[in-house]
Amino acid sequence: LISSATNSLRIETEILEKKLQDAQLKLAEKDEEKEKEIQSLKRLITELEFQLTMEKNNNESFLDNMRKEIKQKSDELEKLTQERTQLIHNLSQVQEENTLLQETVRRECEERYELTAALTQAREQVLELKKLSGNFP
Repeated sequence: LISSATNSLRIETEILEKKLQDAQLKLAEKDEEKEKEIQSLKRLITELEFQLTMEKNNNESFLDNMRKEIKQKSDELEKLTQERTQLIHNLSQVQEENTLLQETVRRECEERYELTAALTQAREQVLELKKLSGNFP
């Protein structure tokens, strides 16, 4: 009876040891799968961090270029604004000069008209004098 119980316990122990080994084997396989997954995720994280770094660098470069372009356009705008201001000033001076010249031409035309009228009157007087002197010896 003891021998039979011992055999029965030995068989049960062997079965339990076999189950334990199977469970340990499955646990080791799951641990290995998890480790592989962890390594895969770490590689993915590294790749994504690299891509993120590249994107940040590209964005910073793009922003730098945009800032330079904005500065250049701002400088151009300032230069064009100064040129426009100078041109407006020049136009104002030319308009003043033109007004002065128009006034001068108007006065000279009036003087010419007056001189022409005076000359015509003088001619008439000369003709009249000639007529009168022609009648008198």
